[in-house]
Amino acid sequence: MNLLEAFGSVIRRERMKRRMTQERLAELADLHHNFISLVERGKTAAALDSIAALAEALDCRPSQLIRAAERDFAANRKA
Repeated sequence: MNLLEAFGSVIRRERMKRRMTQERLAELADLHHNFISLVERGKTAAALDSIAALAEALDCRPSQLIRAAERDFAANRKA
């Protein structure tokens, strides 16, 4: 798992925790649902403004998303 995949996994986990579809997250973050899919699959990197929009839509801080991705990435590197 690379860092992009770890970040995507965090976004998906947080979205699912809130019982939100990719379409709903995209709507709340003012992003395209295809972009959400690409981010969640680790196929594209989100720019800082997109991370901020995702965090706001998920009712958290951007730093929380990034820290969680860093933790997941580090844990998978050790495994």
